Amino acid sequence: MGVSYAPARSGPVDSKNEAAMSELVPEPRQKPVVPMKPMGINTSLLGYIGIDTIIEQMRKKTMKTGFDFNIMVVGQSGLGKSTLVNTLFKSQVSRKSSGWNREEKIPKTVEIKAIGHVIEEGGVKMKLTVIDTPGFGDQINNENCWEPIEKYINEQYEKFLKEEVNIARKKRIPDTRVHCCLYFISPTGHSLRPLDLEFMKHLSKVVNIIPVIAKADTMTLEEKTEFKQRVRKELEVNGIEFYPQKEFDEDLEDKTENDKIRESMPFAVVGSDKEYQVNGKRVLGRKTPWGIIEVENLNHCEFALLRDFVIRTHLQDLKEVTHNIHYETYRAKRLNDNGGLPPMTVETEENHESNL
Repeated sequence: MGVSYAPARSGPVDSKNEAAMSELVPEPRQKPVVPMKPMGINTSLLGYIGIDTIIEQMRKKTMKTGFDFNIMVVGQSGLGKSTLVNTLFKSQVSRKSSGWNREEKIPKTVEIKAIGHVIEEGGVKMKLTVIDTPGFGDQINNENCWEPIEKYINEQYEKFLKEEVNIARKKRIPDTRVHCCLYFISPTGHSLRPLDLEFMKHLSKVVNIIPVIAKADTMTLEEKTEFKQRVRKELEVNGIEFYPQKEFDEDLEDKTENDKIRESMPFAVVGSDKEYQVNGKRVLGRKTPWGIIEVENLNHCEFALLRDFVIRTHLQDLKEVTHNIHYETYRAKRLNDNGGLPPMTVETEENHESNL
C-alpha cells in the first residue's frame, strides 16, 4: 500500500485561506518552568548573625550567679576523709579547718556537719558545701547507722520542694541538695563489710554514690588491683549501682567515656595537704621511709582520676542527675502521697495569708 503526498503549493497565497489555516493550527505550547534546585544556605550571602554569642551570654550569666556544689563524705574515722576533700579542692574546706578537734570523743550516733566555703578560681566562684558524717561506722553496733544520713538527704529534697511549690517563690531557690556522696572503703584487701553493702544499697537510690578506696598506699599494686576487682564484683552481685549509672548514659559518646571510668572504679586514692620537693618541683604527697608518695602521680595512686572525674568532667552532670533523677523521684512520690502538695506548716500558712 503506497503513501500519497500532497503536492507542494506554488504561486500567490490567498489571504483568506491563510487566515483559515492559522486558526486550525494551534500555537506551540510553552515549556513548563522547571524550578531551580534549592541552593544551600551560604553564610557569605546572609552575613554574620551572631548565634555563637549565645555561649558567651550563658557564660556571663552563670559567672554572675556562680555555682553551688554540695559534697558528702561518709566512712569510718581515720580514713582521711577531711584530708582528701582538702586535696580535691586544694583548699582548707574540711571540718578540720573549722575548729574541729581530733581529741574530741567519737560521737555516739552519726552526726551531720555541713560547712560552706566560697572558692574562686579564674574569676569563677563556687559555693562549696562539705557535709561530714562523724560517727558513721565507729560503734560496736552499727545497725541502721545510715538512717540519719538518708534522713538528711531527704530533708534537703523537702526544703527544695517546699520552696518550689510556694506561690511567691524565690527567683533562685537555694540548693542544699547533696549532689555527690564519696563513700570511703577501708583498704582491707579482703572484701566489703556488711555495713558497706547495706549503706550503698540504701543510699544509691537517693544520691550519687562514688566509692573510693582510702589510704591506697597501704596496699601493694597487686593487692590494690585484686581488691578493686573484688569490690566491683561484690557491688554487681548485690545489685548496687554507683555513679555514673549505666541507665543514664545519654548517647554512645557518654557510654564510651563512662565505661572507661566504671572500669577504673572504685578509685584507690591517697590524700595529702603537705607539699614536698621532688625533682625540683613542689608536689602534694606523703613522706615514707622509702620515698614520697605523690598524690597527683598516676603511678602512685588514682587521686588525679577522681579529681578529674568529680570536678573537671562530671560536676555539672552530678548536679543534673541529682535534679532530674533523684529529686524528681522524691518529688513525684511526695506529691503523689499528699494529693499534689506537701502539707502546709504554720510558717507557710502565714506567708500564704500575707500574700493574699
